[in-house]
Amino acid sequence: MSGGGTQPGFPGMDVLEAQEERLTLRRFTHDDAWALGSAPAELARERQAPVAIDIRRGGQQLFHCALPGSSADNDAWIDRKRRVVERYGESSLLVGSRFRAKGTTFEESSRLDPNTYAAHGGSFPVRVEGAGVIGTITVSGLPQVEDHAMVVEALERLLAP
Repeated sequence: MSGGGTQPGFPGMDVLEAQEERLTLRRFTHDDAWALGSAPAELARERQAPVAIDIRRGGQQLFHCALPGSSADNDAWIDRKRRVVERYGESSLLVGSRFRAKGTTFEESSRLDPNTYAAHGGSFPVRVEGAGVIGTITVSGLPQVEDHAMVVEALERLLAP
């Protein structure tokens, strides 16, 4: 992982920005939402990861899965991380990293209610060519960098030929 003003163990902003650029879909149907949500669900089951997974397009929830060990608290984290993506149009980890690179935190400097917004890794924009950000995929239950990595891996699987 590279630098870019992030904490040790966090991907650099250059890596996060490249992910956003690379992980753009050609289309996003209900079947695509099912495939996209099923990928991290399978990964989490294999790894016995206690996560909840959520996919939204606009105001509609297209996929939700809560695996053993997850709780309603994960659903609350999903909502808070998702709102960051909806507001900024970038992954929740990238938004948090931008604040850290400025020597501050999202909570200190965003002027947004931390009970409503959380710039912690795990939510990623669903971006479609020619349409921009049309939704979100969010994972909650692991450390934030691992939540983010699981979402990236799921998007990579969906984009694989």
